[in-house]
Amino acid sequence: MKRLRRKFSVSERRACKGVGFSRTSIRYRRRTKNDEPAIRKRLHELARQRPRFGYRQMTRLLRLEGFRVSFKRVHRIWKAEGLKVRQKPKKKRAKGKSKNSCHRLRAERINHVWSWDFIFDRTTRGHSLKWLSIVDEYTRRCITLDVGRSMTSEDVINRLAELFVMYGVPECIRSDNGPEFIAKAIQQWLTSLNVRTLYVAPGSPWQNGYAESFHSRLRDELLNMEEFDSVRHARAHAAAWREDYNGYRPHSSLGGLPPDEFAHRCAHSAPFAAQTPLHEHSETKPVTQPVLS
Repeated sequence: MKRLRRKFSVSERRACKGVGFSRTSIRYRRRTKNDEPAIRKRLHELARQRPRFGYRQMTRLLRLEGFRVSFKRVHRIWKAEGLKVRQKPKKKRAKGKSKNSCHRLRAERINHVWSWDFIFDRTTRGHSLKWLSIVDEYTRRCITLDVGRSMTSEDVINRLAELFVMYGVPECIRSDNGPEFIAKAIQQWLTSLNVRTLYVAPGSPWQNGYAESFHSRLRDELLNMEEFDSVRHARAHAAAWREDYNGYRPHSSLGGLPPDEFAHRCAHSAPFAAQTPLHEHSETKPVTQPVLS
């Protein structure tokens, strides 16, 4: 454009009119954002810390750290830096028709429905590890993540007693038909506290979808990434991972918020009865948690 103006001695306006260009397009200069080097550096750091996170989760993490980024921008940088995550094939399964399925009875408030389940792993010496997880389906918060060589129904009752005092008594607890969950002692104890037990159909783990989804993340981000020398070592990793999951890890179904932040924002949505301490529901004496070994 400058050569055209010098050759014909015309103004910028007449030159643009002659070639059919807008003056704004001629004056446009691409502006590079000065925070991109910092974003690239932080993306590499997060990719090393969380190798199973894709660009969408990375975008949410960057936003929580104060970066003003969009999914599209992070995806462009993600591809330019050669970062990628191996895709897992998706499985299509029927949702089932059980009335206790998470697809039919959904949590509507805090402490409405808790889901719990066991998952198994091994130490480097081949000893079995039994992990108990309990998740609030409404806030996706991991209520507890306990590890031991074995856990009986009595151990589960003792742990639940502590959790009920700390978080309140839920209205319902969803589980599969494992022997620890269907034990008469647990059923009678929960019934005495007016807690409804929801057992999914046998052979239908997808009906307990929140627990299964949580275990998928747990195995993908912790169990498959770490080796445990002992139960104590596994408990230390479990506590650190649970703290990170609740307090920092963004959740797509919560609008990109971590479970603790989401629970804090909707703390008053649960009914008073669901937040009442354990001693106001029953005369049952609290039971101390046994040492799992």
